[in-house]
Amino acid sequence: MNALDEATRSLWMNVAVAPDAPRLSKNDKAEVCIIGSGIAGLSTAYELAGAGLDVVVLDRGAIAGGMSARTSAHLTSMSDDTFKSLNRMRGVDGGKTFYQSHAAAISRIEQIQANESISCNFRRLNGYLFLAPNMTRQELDEEYDATRAVGMPVKKQNGVPFAGEENSAALVYPDQATFHPLRYLKGIADAATKRGARLYANSAVVSVEERDGAVAVITEDGSRVSAANVVVASNAPVSNLFDLHSKQAPYRTYVMVMTIPRDTIEDALYWDTLDPYHYVRLERGPGNTDYLLVGGADHKSGEADDAGARFDALEAWMRARLPDLGKVTHRWSGQVLDPIDLAAFSGRNPGNEHVFVHTGDSGQGLTHGVIGSLLISRLILTGKADWEEFYAPGRKTVSAVKNFIAENIAAVKSFAEYVAPGELSSVDELKPGQGAIIREGLSKIAAYRDENGKLHRRSAVCSHLGCHIHWNSFETCWDCPCHGSQFSVDGAVLNAPAIHPLEEIEAKGKGDSKLRRAG
Repeated sequence: MNALDEATRSLWMNVAVAPDAPRLSKNDKAEVCIIGSGIAGLSTAYELAGAGLDVVVLDRGAIAGGMSARTSAHLTSMSDDTFKSLNRMRGVDGGKTFYQSHAAAISRIEQIQANESISCNFRRLNGYLFLAPNMTRQELDEEYDATRAVGMPVKKQNGVPFAGEENSAALVYPDQATFHPLRYLKGIADAATKRGARLYANSAVVSVEERDGAVAVITEDGSRVSAANVVVASNAPVSNLFDLHSKQAPYRTYVMVMTIPRDTIEDALYWDTLDPYHYVRLERGPGNTDYLLVGGADHKSGEADDAGARFDALEAWMRARLPDLGKVTHRWSGQVLDPIDLAAFSGRNPGNEHVFVHTGDSGQGLTHGVIGSLLISRLILTGKADWEEFYAPGRKTVSAVKNFIAENIAAVKSFAEYVAPGELSSVDELKPGQGAIIREGLSKIAAYRDENGKLHRRSAVCSHLGCHIHWNSFETCWDCPCHGSQFSVDGAVLNAPAIHPLEEIEAKGKGDSKLRRAG
């Protein structure tokens, strides 16, 4: 377990979602096989098992151990890309669909936690969007008009409860929500299991093959699940090599937690209008102390390795507005996949009849994931669903072409890096705990020296589509800037879309090396 996971699980009081979930060790059959056990996968399992279908869930790691465990848990039906931008790109009707579907997702979470008696501190509260410095009141007024156009309740006010922001223009969104995310995921995993779903952890999928009206899902140890339908909800899909990945881009976002005296500020969701924006909320703590979560400082994955500076900036920004904040208790980061036309891809996988996919959650992964569960479960059960066209994975959005070109420049830049020098001249320069890209002849290697001095040598070529990977010192892993794959120091895949490990490089002699498959 890496440091990020330890910090996240510590914050949420070490909630183990499904500690006894076994590895898939033999062939199995199901009406539906779901790949991924974040909120999208577990919610889909809950819906389909509740409808009487035989459901299997597979995850490459622990159940609910992926990006859903790293959320700051803002449940909102406003668009984090703004309705002004969304309405311009997808039309006002598209904006209405976005608002209505996210509101429905919050209501479904509220209903499930009540029906299943899930103790997750779900509560409805206000959301506040306040004007950042150097931005005009007109920009907020335009967002107010765009929000009203899609039918979402909103009102104007001056001031939010932060020092220096007492007179800042703000929009108030009533009836938003938050909860304890891992407690909710544990509850819905337990409920899905009671409904008959079978959960398998540490069962990485390497192949999804549809033939003759059936789908075979194969794991890395050769075990197979034969299913009538498959749902790929693995954050970034493992069933689609290129099409969807070129329509979304990976971004890393940072969250830190500080103590705060209870009742210092209203229990609410807060965002500013910067890009990237800050996001703030509270979590119940012990005694008269609460936790304040502040996040932001986003950047393209793999394009920066300066987490310390970003956390310092987040802390300074927050303490300037809340001087009564106490000590920092936790820090972590997560990865979001931003779709080029501002809404998730959820529905039938392009080119398949019985494979469904959910990805592209942007900064609203919890509500997007529940939307995916409602939409895909209806498609499987009835062949049609609300919001189907708006979220269709195969959609073409002409107005998003500019975003498509901008986001895919990362791949061009990445391939160009192969002709650049290495970050160090030799592995001998690596210090314990340090990773770096090093050139050896015509090749580049991803080298890491652990705290015991052992050297780990892997190819710097991402096993997904060949992009140039980068070192992430905060999480002690390798990041791919093109499509969001992550790899451990021993080359193992931590996050899709990659399904194969990094190639291992064995040293043969000075300036000479050879490749072989890791694992």
